[in-house]
Amino acid sequence: MQARIGDLAALLGGELIGDPQHTVVRIGTLERAEADTIGFLANPRYQAQLATTRAGCVIVSAAMREAAAARGAAIVVADPYLAYAKLSQWWAARLRERPAAGIHPSAVVEEGAIVGEGASIGALAFVGAGAVVEAGAIVSAQAHVGEHAFVGEGTVLKPRSMLAFGCRIGARGIVHGGAVIGADGFGFAPEAGRWTKIEQLGAVRLGDDVEIGANTCIDRGALDDTVVDDGVKIDNLVQIAHNVRIGAHTAFAGCSAVAGSTRIGRHCTIGGAANIVGHLEICDGVHISAATLVTASIRKPGHYTGVFPFDDHASWEKNAATLKHLHSLRERLRALEKRTP
Repeated sequence: MQARIGDLAALLGGELIGDPQHTVVRIGTLERAEADTIGFLANPRYQAQLATTRAGCVIVSAAMREAAAARGAAIVVADPYLAYAKLSQWWAARLRERPAAGIHPSAVVEEGAIVGEGASIGALAFVGAGAVVEAGAIVSAQAHVGEHAFVGEGTVLKPRSMLAFGCRIGARGIVHGGAVIGADGFGFAPEAGRWTKIEQLGAVRLGDDVEIGANTCIDRGALDDTVVDDGVKIDNLVQIAHNVRIGAHTAFAGCSAVAGSTRIGRHCTIGGAANIVGHLEICDGVHISAATLVTASIRKPGHYTGVFPFDDHASWEKNAATLKHLHSLRERLRALEKRTP
């Protein structure tokens, strides 16, 4: 594939410096770029690479305009990282062949299922009775759409992903391989030293523009549905338990987990391996650092961090209680030091 940088500048709405006819064939890092590569500089820490890169064109911010122009062709935009994201989508759409519309001969589409115009049902895929796959959606090879499930327009279920019976995903979503949407939540009642299963009677509802990473699990609700609102992005190997509600445009990094019935607001970020215990409320605009354990509701927007060494439980509780008062103890100590001659 080839693209002229003049066309790319027009696509990105940026100012072009250099020959608009110059052709690039790939997007790459500044460090490994060649003359046929377009790169980008989003982090000022890597500005030194501008002087040494061999890239045929570099996407930069206005602050880097002069430095970029001194070394060659550039496209100047307001946000280079966002421009890179949009360019990557444009590039991928032209490089990756879309599956043919229609139902593969080896797929199973049960009676009563509805497959919309231009949708693709891949080899060995399953679409259950009463399910709806809307126009332009892709159910890839060996993917599973359960009975009465719903796949929105243009959504892609990657190979070996699962949308269980009665669950829904809106338009333009992506569910990566191995993800399971709608497995049973973890519900058991103790009975004479044994566990009696509580049937999970709810479902999972995913909004529009949601992306679910590989091997992530979102459990169906016990009674009400588990709900993930529009624009939520969830990385690989994330666990979302039953009856969790996640607000629009919140993002989860890999290996994070949320226990049951917790409510998380809009525009939050959850760092890798962070854990949130059940039945809490996290307000809008909360950012949780990697490996943080959240054990209480957060009602004020901000950035929260907490990593504490493990210990036997009784000692841990005592140390944790002391740690909460450490700041006030420090202030008292400073006051005493000032009074001491």
